[in-house]
Amino acid sequence: MTTEHAPRRNVFALMFGAIGVVFGDIGTSPLYAMKETFAGHHPLPLDRLHVLGVLSLMFWSIMLVVSAKYVAFIMRADNRGEGGSLALLALASRATHGRTGLGLLVVTLGIFAAALFYGDAVITPAISILSAVEGLQVVAPAMQHYIIPATLAIVVVLFLIQRHGTDAVGKVFGPVMLLWFTVLAVTGIRNIGLTPEVLKALSPHWAILFIANDGWTGFLALGSVVLAVTGAEALYADMGHFGKIPIRLAWYLVALPALLLQYFGQGALLLARPEAIENPLFNMAPGWAGLPLLLLATCATVIASQAVISGAFSVTRQAIQLGYLPRMTIIHTSAQEIGQVYLPVMNWMLLVVVIGLVIGFKTSSNLAAAYGIAVTGTMIITTALAGIVMVLNWGWRIRRVLVLMGVFMVLEMAFFLANSTKIPDGGWFPLAIGIVIFVLLTTWKQGRTLLMAKLSTEAMPVEDFVAALSDRVVRVPGTAIFLTGTREGVPLALLHNMKHNKVLHERVILMTVSVEEVPVVAEDRRLESMVISPGIQRLILRFGFMEDLNIPKTLAHARTDQLGFFYEPMSISYFLSRETIIPSVTPGMAPWREEIFAWMSRSATNAMDFFHLPSNRVVELGAQVEI
Repeated sequence: MTTEHAPRRNVFALMFGAIGVVFGDIGTSPLYAMKETFAGHHPLPLDRLHVLGVLSLMFWSIMLVVSAKYVAFIMRADNRGEGGSLALLALASRATHGRTGLGLLVVTLGIFAAALFYGDAVITPAISILSAVEGLQVVAPAMQHYIIPATLAIVVVLFLIQRHGTDAVGKVFGPVMLLWFTVLAVTGIRNIGLTPEVLKALSPHWAILFIANDGWTGFLALGSVVLAVTGAEALYADMGHFGKIPIRLAWYLVALPALLLQYFGQGALLLARPEAIENPLFNMAPGWAGLPLLLLATCATVIASQAVISGAFSVTRQAIQLGYLPRMTIIHTSAQEIGQVYLPVMNWMLLVVVIGLVIGFKTSSNLAAAYGIAVTGTMIITTALAGIVMVLNWGWRIRRVLVLMGVFMVLEMAFFLANSTKIPDGGWFPLAIGIVIFVLLTTWKQGRTLLMAKLSTEAMPVEDFVAALSDRVVRVPGTAIFLTGTREGVPLALLHNMKHNKVLHERVILMTVSVEEVPVVAEDRRLESMVISPGIQRLILRFGFMEDLNIPKTLAHARTDQLGFFYEPMSISYFLSRETIIPSVTPGMAPWREEIFAWMSRSATNAMDFFHLPSNRVVELGAQVEI
């Protein structure tokens, strides 16, 4: 009996954790989605047709985009259990291997989706926390001039505690978000009783009537309706942390019913009391519950912000591992969960941008104009990449995929086009963030490719190096590990060491660290050792893009027969090459991109820290390289 029920308890424990982490973003959308639709930049009349029409649009958007697309279909496209833009990119890249044109399109789309995520990562904390604190307008109108200072204080504290990790704080996420969803459901049911007629909006014909009646204005309303599904990408991105079944259970049993009850409750309230549009969620609660609801909403938005910040750290780490960003300091905040990391540089950059957004846009309504572009753009790219995976990886019929993905694509394109009208009012901001990040990601990837090609061309062949060695070369005791980014030729550090020190260690290891497009590399593929000549060998270490690149730890856990030598930490010296990039007029990248690449190279964390090498065992030799 114990064996039978153990897995069930585990699934429900993961489901509880998923409620706290995965659904923070979409779970706090009721704070501003309905309000922005009726009182935002394109206000709508608060009458029966428009309230039922908007509710119908929200209901079917949630059912089609979240329940059908992400939960039922997209979550099936996992890269060894991992989800998210880069995991989907890895799947689609493997599926299009050998198809040059399609492969280039896939890589471009995948990188741009990852770039757009950063736009979402800075807007979500700003709009969610600001929208919660704006509850002061209802709870304590005399204190509404404290909204901006209070929001900034919460944002600063949120980013200051990031270095401690989410391990301890995460234990309270589940209970708080469960309480939040319970409150959403209870207040929703309470207000549906005011106007039960809102349940008619379950029929899609109200959405059709609304669009047909309002035409262009109805189409523009889609730009605010989409706020009800922001955060759907988190279900897919966090799949590796919790698994498919726990996330699906948390969605269908907790988040979905609570959200639907809340939106229909807000609709019922607006039909009964149109003046409640000032802040529908807070006006739904009885007077005595105003302050507790404000505190709970603030906690929920902090959790939503924490989830997207952690997501930004995770995406950045994956981009570094896959070679799209230079090395950065990565601090692991949990001994149990490898995915819980903290990147100081990324943390402070996000903080500065979020503070700028709060001060610059001032209200959640203004921020809503900037929200949506990044989200809908990512959704469209996800649909396109998933369609490619379905056809080429899963072997589904093209007609079936076109019909299925076509439904999602039409809806998401409508959302995107409706949001595109917001570009002059703030929608330009996430697009600008996405374009800048896209340029940085592709510049670093192309620059590293050019650099490796240059080093390979100029490197002395290993055979020539071995042939040139003579008995007069002094061999000193110990093991020298020379890190090199290429699997061919002799590293510059080894040539410089021979030239200046005129000695060679008794064991010389040419080591290359390879990060593959899988989350975790199987242990039997971790190491590959090849003997070049007596005392000289090449060693390749393989890691997945979700793994920690800890060279000493990996070597310590390897068997002697795998390594080809006995691992003795105090007898090993690590030799690193630090290349100084010199932009040139030779064909390669545009001059301005070469300057960016050189700047990124100078800003990179040194290899010693990145690979966790002991500082007292490292020798670094520099070289200038023109690209």
